[in-house]
Amino acid sequence: MSTFAKYFWVFVLAAGPILEVRASIPWGYFCNLPAVAVFFISLAGNMLPVPFIVIFIRRIFDWMKTKWAWMGRLAQKMEDRAMKKKGMVEKYELFGLVLLVGIPLPGTGAWTGSLIAAMLGLKRWKAYLAIFAGSILAALIVTLVIYGGGSLLFSDQEATQRFLEKLLTQG
Repeated sequence: MSTFAKYFWVFVLAAGPILEVRASIPWGYFCNLPAVAVFFISLAGNMLPVPFIVIFIRRIFDWMKTKWAWMGRLAQKMEDRAMKKKGMVEKYELFGLVLLVGIPLPGTGAWTGSLIAAMLGLKRWKAYLAIFAGSILAALIVTLVIYGGGSLLFSDQEATQRFLEKLLTQG
């Protein structure tokens, strides 16, 4: 796999939902890419969908609810899941949004933070800044854990790299 392709996958994994930087940074590590480059490319990828989610997600969900019943149920399920996590944002406001995005645990991240910011009607520029700060925090934590302790966590780096390459190139 070319170096460009490796960086491309770092960006794509970070921009995607669910795994975000929790997948892009380990991928960069397994591809033997430098930590600083992986950090910044992951951060850029992680922030790419944020404005689109904050601006358009409510309209998209409203549209989904009017098309087909199954799409409406899916939109409602995503809204309900996100709103279960709104407590921290309501309690601590923007700092809560930073923490929600920045603590790299399942169900957190830029996508969830953007969805909650949109659902709560937060001011866009404040939401963007909080999500950006949270993304920096998440990327920093994952980078330090993976690059700092990666050799301890993943003793057979080459085997893991081959597995991940197969996974990404075959489907």
